[in-house]
Amino acid sequence: MTTEVMAVVLFSALLHASWNALVRSSADKFLSTLQVVCGAAVLALVLLPVLPAPAAASWPYLLASGLIHVVYFTLVAYAYRGADLSYAYPLMRGSAPVLSALAAVWLLGEQPSAAGWFGIGLICAGVLSLAGGSWRSGLRHPQATASALGNALIIMLYTVVDGQGARLSGHAFSYTAWVFVLTAPPMLALAAVLRGCGLRQALPGALRHGLLGGAGTLGAYGLALWAMAHAPIAAVAALRETSIVFAALIGAVFLREHISRLRLFAIALVCAGAVALKLA
Repeated sequence: MTTEVMAVVLFSALLHASWNALVRSSADKFLSTLQVVCGAAVLALVLLPVLPAPAAASWPYLLASGLIHVVYFTLVAYAYRGADLSYAYPLMRGSAPVLSALAAVWLLGEQPSAAGWFGIGLICAGVLSLAGGSWRSGLRHPQATASALGNALIIMLYTVVDGQGARLSGHAFSYTAWVFVLTAPPMLALAAVLRGCGLRQALPGALRHGLLGGAGTLGAYGLALWAMAHAPIAAVAALRETSIVFAALIGAVFLREHISRLRLFAIALVCAGAVALKLA
């Protein structure tokens, strides 16, 4: 993995942690997630006229991705409804890279080097270690735990689908924009079924929240898919999960959260994994 690709993935991770922090801080996690998705779709529609159309071969992947992301964003909301960010986020993101790596080997024929596998393992171990201190809290909320674990499978699925789809599209950012344009309508339909008239409820700062979160998720995923078109999917998927480290740092610096020795150790594991991936 080149230094350029690595820097892009790390910035993508920072953006991802930021929009998740916005959702976590909201009073209504589901409506907040819906606002983020719709904000991303609006921004994507603004960008699409100046972006090239994705190649025809990528459209089956785009259609599948839109449906997969509806499930993903819904599970994000349910995971944060009953569990802390420090528990649910590592559980979702830390489990996914290994699953993505195995799927990339099986479905796409990618084979990371020994150093690559070592780096992926270190990153996953570090990310999951960050959830260690919150297991007891998570066990009190089995639905949130199930949502987080289920979302790890969904993350694996969309990582493989979109990694291949972005490569076939010929333009990762155009592909990303269409992903969110195709995700928003079924997400709105699902919200109408689940909330009915309650969907009209407006949260304070909804427009700003939606546009900020939408820019974060659109930028984060667009950069990640660009990286997957230039580096092995398994390595990008693992390095992207350094977002949990950024989430921990955001909590410490801006929210005055305490970083325990366990968290410092986990951050060191993730950093060591990133170095191993760079050397690979």
